[in-house]
Amino acid sequence: MDRILYTAMSGARQSMEQQSVVSNNLANATTSGFRAQLHALRAVPVQGDGQLATRTSVVASTPGADFRAGPVNATGRDLDVALQGDAWLAVQAADGGEAYTRRGDLQVDATGMLTSGGRPVLGENGPVVVPLGAALSMGADGTISAIGAGEDPEALVQVARLKLVSGGDAELLRGNDGLFRSFDGATGTAAPLPQDEQARLVSGSLEGSNVSPVESMVAMIDNARRYDMQFKVIESADENGRKADSLLSLD
Repeated sequence: MDRILYTAMSGARQSMEQQSVVSNNLANATTSGFRAQLHALRAVPVQGDGQLATRTSVVASTPGADFRAGPVNATGRDLDVALQGDAWLAVQAADGGEAYTRRGDLQVDATGMLTSGGRPVLGENGPVVVPLGAALSMGADGTISAIGAGEDPEALVQVARLKLVSGGDAELLRGNDGLFRSFDGATGTAAPLPQDEQARLVSGSLEGSNVSPVESMVAMIDNARRYDMQFKVIESADENGRKADSLLSLD
């Protein structure tokens, strides 16, 4: 069998994997604070029994995330926050560890816990819990103040402070859950970042996704055409094999 079948098959498979990355980005084009996942294809020599100087395989990779900021729009909602600069909001991941997000459409659940995308938001002393029914306001440094129902404005008190950290593409790595984490280079384990006293947010605004729907749609079309091209190569190789078999059967 022509070794081109293997290389074309690898190209088709990697095109499908790349398509899944593009599809995920496009699905989050309206998710607050979403950072697009980057994708790339590269050619590598065929290894093993199929090794041949004229044959190469294709490997898809996700080298990181696009850290460009998304557009910021005013909403007027007190619990909507847009992180400024390289600031990130600390949240509790599903495994109980600390992770970071730019998603700022905060909510208060039935127990008074502040959440971002369903995940507990972390403060200086763990998950943030606010008084139920209180009117909340957010300071630029992440301080949360509350006024109880029916109380005078003079009763405004600080009830918590969000943990804000700073990090860029060199400090943070994207996880499969869409959250970002900092890792210790020596041990390879997640290492929480310290609170940044200079990190700031804007209350009453939301940062949108940095995904371009137009670019994502173009990438999807490009991947689909590349996938079709690989299958045409497979069909051509199969046809050549059948013709070769018919010629050999004449002997």
